[in-house]
Amino acid sequence: MNDMEEKNAKPEEQTGQEQEMSMEQLLSQQGEVSEKLYSREIIQVKVVEVNSEYVFADIGEKKEAIIPVAEFDGKLPQPGEEVMAVLEKRGDENRNAVLSHRKAKEKISWQWLEKAFAAKERIKGKILEQVKGGYIVDVSGLRGFMPLSLSELGGSPKHYLPVNAKIKFYVTDMDAKNRKIIVSRRQVLEEDEKIRRQEVMGQTKEGQVTRVVVSKIIDTGLFVRYQGMEGFVNLSDVAWKDPQEALKSYKRGQRIKVKILKADKENQKLVFGIKQTMPNPLDLLKRKFPFKTSLRVKVIGPAEGGLKVHVASDIYGFIPETDYGYDGVPQKDEEVNAVVVGVNPQSYELKLSMKRYQEMEDRKKVQQYLKGAPKLTLGQILTEADDNAGDQGEI
Repeated sequence: MNDMEEKNAKPEEQTGQEQEMSMEQLLSQQGEVSEKLYSREIIQVKVVEVNSEYVFADIGEKKEAIIPVAEFDGKLPQPGEEVMAVLEKRGDENRNAVLSHRKAKEKISWQWLEKAFAAKERIKGKILEQVKGGYIVDVSGLRGFMPLSLSELGGSPKHYLPVNAKIKFYVTDMDAKNRKIIVSRRQVLEEDEKIRRQEVMGQTKEGQVTRVVVSKIIDTGLFVRYQGMEGFVNLSDVAWKDPQEALKSYKRGQRIKVKILKADKENQKLVFGIKQTMPNPLDLLKRKFPFKTSLRVKVIGPAEGGLKVHVASDIYGFIPETDYGYDGVPQKDEEVNAVVVGVNPQSYELKLSMKRYQEMEDRKKVQQYLKGAPKLTLGQILTEADDNAGDQGEI
């Protein structure tokens, strides 16, 4: 048939040709379906009927295939819908072929999971059961195992995740032969925690005053929690005075004010100070008792190389042996005068000197005496000189 004849062909003839082509395509497609079916490949089949026991599906044979309704989780498919399936048992003239929808889903899921495993992709799933040593997890219709050691940051000695909890995880191991899948939520948490820590460190500045919670107390200082991160307060930064004693006053869970002394962004380490949020007693003492301030203090008793004295309230001082006064060693409970010559940065005691006090007092007396002596005029000086000369001549 040439082009003209084809154009002039009657509608009935064209319809017949279309039907002929459609039939050929249908037979070809059906052949492909049968080939895939009996090769136990996954196929899409159309549902023709549903009863209480089976879903009947068209596979292009005289008898429809059946799929047990138990193969479908939840809602059953309706006639006209297509579902995936794989051959379970062959049929014949007397019995229907049996298909499995569940195995088809598992096969698809396994193929998808292999790709996700190779690409190291995160997967969403949920907890199906709590079992000894871990959890059974739904992995896109497959059952995987998540050990307790891979369920939490740092591992976990017991179950914390409830059944039906939705989680994200990585597949860490797959055994296709035994259909075993091992998953890890811990890896996801570690990645998320690393990102979160980087964000926290990016916003953290040295010198900033903030609040933290005491998480652990050891002999060398305090471990504290800051925005989910762990930091440390060295013993030397716990208190200005007697830090070892001050350490005993802190308790786990206590919320305290600190200053950020060091923020190591590269290693994500934080060092805090408590004493830096308080005035330095050394500076306070220097302001309150400047150099050469005269004090009257009470002797407490001897100390190594000198005497310990009480100044006022909780302020104490020390007088070295070389700085005792002219009267020798003061006795216990005796009140003496001394002058401030410095502050001990370790003990926060005032450094005092009785000798310097007495020297200062002596200088004051001399100055007062000189101020009180009569001043001579030039005439008086010359007259006195002439009288002295005359006396010498008489001799």
